[in-house]
Amino acid sequence: MTSLSTAFSADGPLARNLSGFSHRDAQAAMAERIWEALQERRHLAVEAGTGIGKTFAYLVPVLLAGKRAVISTGTKTLQDQLYARDLPALGAAMGRPLSVALLKGRGNYLCWHRLQLAQQGDLGRFAWTSGLGSIERWARASASGDLTEHHDLGGDRSLTPWITSTVENCLGVKCEWLDDCFVVKARRRAQAADVVVVNHHLLLADLALKESGFGELLPGADVVIVDEAHLLPDIAQQFFGVSASTRELTALARDLVAEARSAGVATELEPLVDRLGRAAAESRRVAGEASGRTPWWLAAAPLQDSVAAWREPLEVLIGALGGLRDAAPGLERALERCTDVAGRLQTLRSDDERGLRWLEISDRNLTLHWTPLDTGEELAARIEGHGGTWIFASATLAVGEDFSHFLGRIGVRDARTEVLPSPFDYEAHSRLYLPEGLPAPSEPDFVASLLGSVWPLLEAAGGGAFLLFTSYRALDQAHAWLSSRDLPGPLFVQGQGARTELLERFRESGNGVLLGTSSFWQGVDVKGDALRLVMIDKLPFASPGDPLIRARLDAIRAQGEDPFTTFQLPQAVLTLKQGVGRLIRDFDDRGLIVVGDPRLRTRGYGRVFLESLPPMPLLETPDEALAYAESLRPAHARSPSTAGEGSEHGDYAEAPPWSTGSGNA
Repeated sequence: MTSLSTAFSADGPLARNLSGFSHRDAQAAMAERIWEALQERRHLAVEAGTGIGKTFAYLVPVLLAGKRAVISTGTKTLQDQLYARDLPALGAAMGRPLSVALLKGRGNYLCWHRLQLAQQGDLGRFAWTSGLGSIERWARASASGDLTEHHDLGGDRSLTPWITSTVENCLGVKCEWLDDCFVVKARRRAQAADVVVVNHHLLLADLALKESGFGELLPGADVVIVDEAHLLPDIAQQFFGVSASTRELTALARDLVAEARSAGVATELEPLVDRLGRAAAESRRVAGEASGRTPWWLAAAPLQDSVAAWREPLEVLIGALGGLRDAAPGLERALERCTDVAGRLQTLRSDDERGLRWLEISDRNLTLHWTPLDTGEELAARIEGHGGTWIFASATLAVGEDFSHFLGRIGVRDARTEVLPSPFDYEAHSRLYLPEGLPAPSEPDFVASLLGSVWPLLEAAGGGAFLLFTSYRALDQAHAWLSSRDLPGPLFVQGQGARTELLERFRESGNGVLLGTSSFWQGVDVKGDALRLVMIDKLPFASPGDPLIRARLDAIRAQGEDPFTTFQLPQAVLTLKQGVGRLIRDFDDRGLIVVGDPRLRTRGYGRVFLESLPPMPLLETPDEALAYAESLRPAHARSPSTAGEGSEHGDYAEAPPWSTGSGNA
């Protein structure tokens, strides 16, 4: 039998059978820590630096231990990578084929009942009717019913809500299509598999028993591996909160009309359903041009009154549906949905000191939330109730060597912890530059001043840059500033296309400049010299203007603790590590990090940030930064004056003479 040390050795099965595999001490060390956790049945949190190869580090011990595992990821990209590439390759390399299931959210699977309703309804005005026949023909030949396999849908997902189910509108065991249900089949495959790949939303849904009736995944798992675990605390807040929205009411009204027409009772119900739809629309109208988040107690009285008015048409519908529930399973389910929404609205009317009641307003939706300020205790209770071993892995979980911030947020305080640094040679392949003389980030000319400092570096490197911002406002200012200049390559701006499309075009350009906010700080992988410069505008402290953040800080303060050191600082450190982590993604990558926030030098907490970053030598002057930026420019893109070794700044493929220290001081 293959041992753990043999599996990762230079002549082991992974090296023999996987092209490009090489032994990495940190990967083997991570696998050893996970093996120990499995044997001791003790939870483990691992910060695995970029390039360690954490997927094989946690998969091999699970495989050798013969454990049934649920692997949860934070992004669809990693979920697909595990299912389609890593797990099959590992099973083949180790000579132990695995039974693997990929389980997605309901919105990915065709629902036969919903398709039937759509075919019976009036969708002609949406020009979708002709597409329903194509979808049905595809579904009858499909083994999975996964709509991402139906290429005719393309990027247009507007039809999806009409032909997929939700937890709320699913008929469950009363559905006539139960035996052919793609969601049921997917869950049955998952329950029979050795390894199940899910995302954090599904993992928490299963923990919260929100999809009871289809059976649970977790009770049969020996180990739960939470990859990209840094995302888990924020996602947990969604699942342990309560909300109701105009979008939900509109969807309920839409489904009620379809079910009523299918059951032949449209005459009785449609006028009542119309009242519900009008109540939802009225709330969005009253909100006017408002957008963003606001505490409930700060919302205008007319808006509060309009939200409170949702309950009356729901109660009327509950009364009407009570006499029609036996007409069709769909109407019985609609009654349950109306009752559920009315119950949540009743809960949302009360003030619970453990959380915050707040409104979130967007162009087309208004949501009333109650969000718990601390989900650690509840999440921990569910984790312990499940049993088994839980492994939390990410490139950013610790502040230095300290995991207390992350572990406190998930409530698992007795876990073992381990920090394993990246095997990438940051000292040789990267530099950090902190421009001096910039105004404070709060000053109105900060973005323009920062871009003025970065512009020569951008030109010298020939593009290949991510410019990352902590707000859309700063991004818009940068977009305006750059639009009037002759950029070294094409400009890509978040919001002007899907993220995957922008990234693909950026990679192909080789000299692009991409402007992004929070979604580009993590989960983005650009290897090679297409990305050689990353600028971060300022330290990513969460905005105290956000009502959720403000309420959390107040709660920490009420407990006699310092909210800055307890929450704001560690959260910002982890976020900065994510942004910096975009730069070096492979052993041969080289690049320059520029952080514009003067507080890294002027505030005592600046050292906490710097000591948490990889060991990148610090460039002290603009000339040093310019020289290094020029050295990053791909040889084929250099002008005669900068190509080869003729540059007055010399060759910076190796560390320059001033990088004698650790680089983070």
